[in-house]
Amino acid sequence: MDFAFTDDQLAIRSAVEEVCSPFDDEYWLRKDREGGFPEDFYTAMAAAGWLGIAMPTEYGGAGLGISEAALMMETVSATGAGMAGASSIHMNVFGLHPVVVHASDAQKQRWLPPIIDGRNKACFGVTEPNTGLNTLKLKTMAVRQGDRYVVNGQKVWISTAQVAHKIMLLARTTPIDQVKSPAQGLSLFYTDLDRSKIEVREIEKMGRKAVDSNQLFIDGLEIPVEDRIGEEGRGFEYILHGLNPERVLLAAEATGLGRAALRRAARYAGERIVFDRPIGKNQGIQHPLAERWVDLEAGTLLYQRAGWLYDQGKPCGAEANAAKFFCAEAGFRACETAVLTHGGFGYAKEYHVERYLREAMLPRIAPISPQLILCFIAEKVLGLPKSY
Repeated sequence: MDFAFTDDQLAIRSAVEEVCSPFDDEYWLRKDREGGFPEDFYTAMAAAGWLGIAMPTEYGGAGLGISEAALMMETVSATGAGMAGASSIHMNVFGLHPVVVHASDAQKQRWLPPIIDGRNKACFGVTEPNTGLNTLKLKTMAVRQGDRYVVNGQKVWISTAQVAHKIMLLARTTPIDQVKSPAQGLSLFYTDLDRSKIEVREIEKMGRKAVDSNQLFIDGLEIPVEDRIGEEGRGFEYILHGLNPERVLLAAEATGLGRAALRRAARYAGERIVFDRPIGKNQGIQHPLAERWVDLEAGTLLYQRAGWLYDQGKPCGAEANAAKFFCAEAGFRACETAVLTHGGFGYAKEYHVERYLREAMLPRIAPISPQLILCFIAEKVLGLPKSY
């Protein structure tokens, strides 16, 4: 087994770091205070060609794998951009994967180039207020009327909807009591986010203020039939193609955030003098930081293996979920240790680590809870009875 990065992967990391360099910790601290989508960062990443890293070359993408995309996302997060920077481009990498796999050539030609070059932004409308992770029970309905669908319902925790031009929307087209399996009768659409029919209401939240989260109220949204992806009723099957890549990317982002925190903590420990010696000389400071490094290294191996399996076309559900679970915890522990290493100053915004700690909660919660990941592994890997 060869665990070394290829020359191309090293070049990706170096090039992404170069694009991110003008967007330093002070930039992201300002965004954390003021909010507002990081348009200049998004534009810089688009101009450098990174928004299409995993998109097909025939539509303007780079045609690379989830392994390279995950490396890019870890690099972005590790520069100090954290979850705010990563989330601003995250949807481009995984969200439109159902389009890449299942859309027609005409749809791909219509939809992918504007996303890749940064002209369009998209959001992902799946989660609902009263169903949560029980996606098969979602209540948003799309009723076909001639050559259009009319959609009514609600979605929640929809990132970037304040600035998005497009929405990938999962809705029920056949009532659940009329299908043999709850997984049937759901259809997937990629269409204009028509703000005359969709009220977008921002949710104030703990961190990542630069990337909005929202509740959507959909009232009479009309979607042309040509904006449906694939066959009617198979939407749930289609979105599954994006779930494992999303978990891999989120694992990489959490790992990068942990590395940013660890880097700051180690530097502070080497510089902070108490009792006439740097605090980093004390094993009580050294050992927790060293343990966090071990955690992050282990997490890196987990997410890289999951990404490799995906790119090879091999099953990777358990590995992708395990990577998301482990890396989210490892990133959080690194951020927590960084705050504690700074002592009282860790509570001050100007030292940045408190922002990292707030953002580190996100990978632990979304897009799937750690408890449900453990249920999945218990059932699918260990052969235990399904518990939910």
